[in-house]
Amino acid sequence: MATEIIMPKLGLTMTEGTVYEWVKNEGDEVKKGDVVATISSEKLTADVDAPADGTLIKILVHEGEDAKCQAPIGYIGAAGEAVGEGGAEETAPQEAAPVAEQTQPQAAEQQPVMQQGSETQDRVFITPLARKIAGEKGFDYHQIKGTGGNGRITKRDVENYVPTAQPVGASTTASTAGAGLTGMRQIIAQRMMSSLQNTAQVTLQLKADITNLMAFRKDLKQKVNQPLVDGQLSLTTLVTKAAILALKDTPEMNAWYHDGHYEKVTDINIGMAVAVADGLVVPVVKSAGSMTLTELGKSLNTAITDARDGTLDSSAYSGGTFTISNLGKSGVEYFTPVINQPEIGILGVGTLLKELVLSDEGKIKQLLKLPLSLTFDHQIIDGAPAADFLAEIVSYLEDPYTLML
Repeated sequence: MATEIIMPKLGLTMTEGTVYEWVKNEGDEVKKGDVVATISSEKLTADVDAPADGTLIKILVHEGEDAKCQAPIGYIGAAGEAVGEGGAEETAPQEAAPVAEQTQPQAAEQQPVMQQGSETQDRVFITPLARKIAGEKGFDYHQIKGTGGNGRITKRDVENYVPTAQPVGASTTASTAGAGLTGMRQIIAQRMMSSLQNTAQVTLQLKADITNLMAFRKDLKQKVNQPLVDGQLSLTTLVTKAAILALKDTPEMNAWYHDGHYEKVTDINIGMAVAVADGLVVPVVKSAGSMTLTELGKSLNTAITDARDGTLDSSAYSGGTFTISNLGKSGVEYFTPVINQPEIGILGVGTLLKELVLSDEGKIKQLLKLPLSLTFDHQIIDGAPAADFLAEIVSYLEDPYTLML
């Protein structure tokens, strides 16, 4: 009996994924655990393994096509085995690409259509579901750029399409988020645009005087009789700890907002934006609010290292309640980080600055300042409480002993 190859669910908000590449072709023999396909979603690409030994007898969802999570995208069985009634034909996602074994009526839905106002045929390939949605929305699907296999228009293409007014005598096509991009870069583009289009993002900025924090850090390193090798006193860990304490003081910031539903989250799960070769990922340290500095530093180091090496488990990329993005090493002072939905806030950390000021005694002294940028969703949080939250982070950084409590 044929075994289904399932579209995995990788993230909290993931409802469907895109088949980026089929590593195996129909008719290829596979062993259980072999990589048969790569799918894209939630800012990363992930491999799909063969669930059993056998032959890849049918591909239901072709490259560039979407499928709902937990829906079959292909079948593994005995060589020559046919998938009968109740199999692929009944359970395939509605956006599955046409395959060679289709009946004539099914194939007819994928035939080229006549361009309106044209005497020649313009080949437009569109999935039946995408065609239906386009009709319901009143879209001319001839104007939609397809990102599926062979330029096929998919459900996602229709949903991302934004009609634009057509100037007299001119013809333009609305661009699709991530169009022309592939893999992780395309997913990042789509999620960034979705975040900006579905949230009211505002950014506040403050500098934290961390002169005492850096002196305290140096003094503690000298007095502790054991090497501090777990990153417990790194600036990243200390800033994360300050953010955690501020989240405890402002629980409405530790929340999710998705599909019109606002939910405060009890656990504080910190995401850390990490640059990798293909783009950007956000590994998450779960239950960070209950960790000591040593536990927090070690967990952050492990998550960041594994994410860069590509060895971090896919489950560690979801469930975040607040994200931190650090561009300090790049010399950037302030920037506008984009909210990682469904979270409602993200903290940007800039480069360490040296400033000369005049003391109360009239003497010049040097201070160490850390620029911080907080982006929040104004749909959920107003400016005043957001400013108070950022001030709380600054307060904890300027009083280093509170980070040890």
